[in-house]
Amino acid sequence: MSARTARTAGASRADLVADAALALLAERGMRGLTHRAVDEAAGLPQGSTSNVARTRQALLELAVRRLAEREARALGLHEMPDPRSGAGPLTDAMALAAHRALTRNRELTLARYELALEATRRPELRTHFDAAGARFRDLLTGLVTGLGSTDPDRHALSLIAWADGLMFSCVAGSFSTRVPALEEVRASLRELLDGMLAPRHRAPGG
Repeated sequence: MSARTARTAGASRADLVADAALALLAERGMRGLTHRAVDEAAGLPQGSTSNVARTRQALLELAVRRLAEREARALGLHEMPDPRSGAGPLTDAMALAAHRALTRNRELTLARYELALEATRRPELRTHFDAAGARFRDLLTGLVTGLGSTDPDRHALSLIAWADGLMFSCVAGSFSTRVPALEEVRASLRELLDGMLAPRHRAPGG
């Protein structure tokens, strides 16, 4: 895999830099992220990355913001159903989002874990990482609330922990050579949701 990124029509220079940084994080890890390497991966003249993000901290913050934007599109957050439609449609949408993270968006998932680990060592980065992730947490909390959860904060945490555990295991952990099929992901998620919700809200087939 090459970290060189393709130019996207209409993309700003900051987006090009951030996309190249994410590709480098996925391919080479945190040690491979340098301003010079980003310039090369983005196909930009030397010094371009420094003009956009002068320090390493600024480059990491830029990568975190771009990651949140790209994951929101890739995971289809705008496609999440109204919880009034029941747990079945939500199960389908969330399973598809998790499966996308394991397959066509695997690079983004790897980059996210690199940034998450770095945020444990950089309090100033943790603030940005947590703020970017709040939109996902708030969305899930609202969805399970709409489904009738009696403890939405705890249930949202359980869902996030399940998704993170699945993605880490299958992207970087002991199951990295076996990506579960979409239906397997859906079945596991259905079991989790069924355990949280009252019988009348359970997904069909649960």
